[in-house]
Amino acid sequence: MTEAPIDAADTGGDEDADRKFVEQEQAEIREFVKGLSADDIKSGNWFTKLSAQAMSSYTAKVDWKYFQERYAGVPADGIVEQRIKMAARYAALEGGLSAGAYTAAVAATIGSLGGASPATVPAAVATMMVDVAFTTRLQLRLAYDVPVLYRVPLDLSDPDDMWKLIRVAFTIKSGEVVRESVVKAVPAMVRPVIKRFYSKAVLSAAKGLPIVGKYLLQRNVIKIGIPVVGVPLAVVLNRYTTLVAGRHAQAVFRNEARVIELAENLSKSSRHPQLMLWVAWLVIRANRKMADDETLLMRHLVRVVRERHQVVDEQLAQLVDIDPAEVWRRIDAEPGDLSDILDAAERVAAVDGDVNAREKAVISELRDRCNRV
Repeated sequence: MTEAPIDAADTGGDEDADRKFVEQEQAEIREFVKGLSADDIKSGNWFTKLSAQAMSSYTAKVDWKYFQERYAGVPADGIVEQRIKMAARYAALEGGLSAGAYTAAVAATIGSLGGASPATVPAAVATMMVDVAFTTRLQLRLAYDVPVLYRVPLDLSDPDDMWKLIRVAFTIKSGEVVRESVVKAVPAMVRPVIKRFYSKAVLSAAKGLPIVGKYLLQRNVIKIGIPVVGVPLAVVLNRYTTLVAGRHAQAVFRNEARVIELAENLSKSSRHPQLMLWVAWLVIRANRKMADDETLLMRHLVRVVRERHQVVDEQLAQLVDIDPAEVWRRIDAEPGDLSDILDAAERVAAVDGDVNAREKAVISELRDRCNRV
């Protein structure tokens, strides 16, 4: 695949400018698809190749500073909103350009693919692959933009971070949540179709990129040759699935940015950083179950305390079960004002929403001990 422009300027909805960019992107994707064999498509290996090429040059250039230069003075929420709407426009436009070439025969052709030569790929399937690869790359890059804008650390050379990005971009392992959000986000007349798009079994644990490729290909087959109230389904699905992918990425990464911000503020205001870690862990483990936000908070809290205060507590790191008596002993041995510890405990308890009864009990005991000190 040759290198295309990293990004298009936000045209504000200028149809001619949007169409020019989409056609340029389509031409690049078409060259990529020409190099695929039938086995690449059927096995899902096309996604492995596309994701590597789509993100390498993009991540080398696109960072927070890049967006600040393009959207000077605009808060992250505002830029994310613009990026989502722009991507949805591009996706819809590309779907319209591809829809005219779709026929019902394409779906049947996919199942019979075989051979290893690009020459064996039927033209109809190649047309569909341009559409699928275009929206896949668009949604993957959009999902990457969001954590960059919210300054959430993401290292795509780390397999776990790469899988996290893929999972968020294509709503893998969270289908139920995404389906609910879709119902509220799209016009009533197309909700049944969008629901059908998300109705297939979602991937839960498989991290193999070819498996994701097969999943995306199968999910997109329903676009072929089915009109919806006179509007090509490719346009409808491209637009609204891209919109949903962007909103989903925003919800996930904005929340993580919120938790990171809390960890940094707690570390910054703490006069007892090591003790704060023990108290935070005691509150989190109060009901023996940990919410995702609690786990995320503790991970970032340990990191920022290490970076800001040079505190590394090996004893805490090696704990299996935390003993409240040990925490109370540490509290009682600490002289002076411990209001920062109490404040940290209350904010940690609230990170995942309402404070439960066991967390309240721990905070009540903590308050009594801090007041005695």
